[in-house]
Amino acid sequence: MCELLALSANTPTDMRFSFHGLTRRGGATGCHGDGWGVASFDPDGHGVHLYREDAPAAFSKAAAEVAALDLKAHCSIAHIRKATRGVVALENCHPFQRHWHGQEWVFAHNGHLEGTLPETPLFRPEGSTDSEAAFCWILGELERAGLAAEDEAGLFEALTRASVQLTSAGIFNGLISNGRWLFAYASTKLHRITRRAPFARATLADDDLSVDFTELAGPNDVVTIVSTEPLTSDERWTPLVPGEALLLRGGEVIRRAGPLGAPAESE
Repeated sequence: MCELLALSANTPTDMRFSFHGLTRRGGATGCHGDGWGVASFDPDGHGVHLYREDAPAAFSKAAAEVAALDLKAHCSIAHIRKATRGVVALENCHPFQRHWHGQEWVFAHNGHLEGTLPETPLFRPEGSTDSEAAFCWILGELERAGLAAEDEAGLFEALTRASVQLTSAGIFNGLISNGRWLFAYASTKLHRITRRAPFARATLADDDLSVDFTELAGPNDVVTIVSTEPLTSDERWTPLVPGEALLLRGGEVIRRAGPLGAPAESE
């Protein structure tokens, strides 16, 4: 299956270090060589930068160039693909992007879903993956529920319910962001780490590269990284419990729902 990566931060932050580690798993230290993608939201809320390629990230000149970009954001999502549904093609590379209620929404998925999801007239897949079909279905469910884009609590509850329903059809580890917050749901496997003062040095698990965050971060910076597997070898990552949903804003977990879609709780 695929691997996921996301960032939530209280100040515009790049995820070059984490993305570089992820790209190594895209054909070098891992078998996820069927494509990659990065979505980074403008901190001022004016849009999202989306980069995708249907090639192994570990050997991609384009991926290396994106990894070197100073894409500072409050929210970013990245993905490396191992094709299980749909051919190797650009339109099947995550993250997927859609416009909903005046906002840009971005989605990436790890897992597989059996069966066919009901189509929604407002959102149709451009590729042939179960992941993009799930994204379109989720947005259709939000539209059907009549939720407002500013209803953070309502959206979290609806996204959690939709994730639980999708999990009943297979494996659904998903990331969704509108640039203001990051939603994460773990059907089987996701990990997270929050970095805040006092910062320390971290070393990638898939490359001989380390960063001293004391030299890069300010004293009030808070950054949470979510990934399928821990990306560093010398930090303590927290696994999400299967069935756990999180809503992060500014690097902090602001809402959490327990396994089996238990009622949402604020942090």
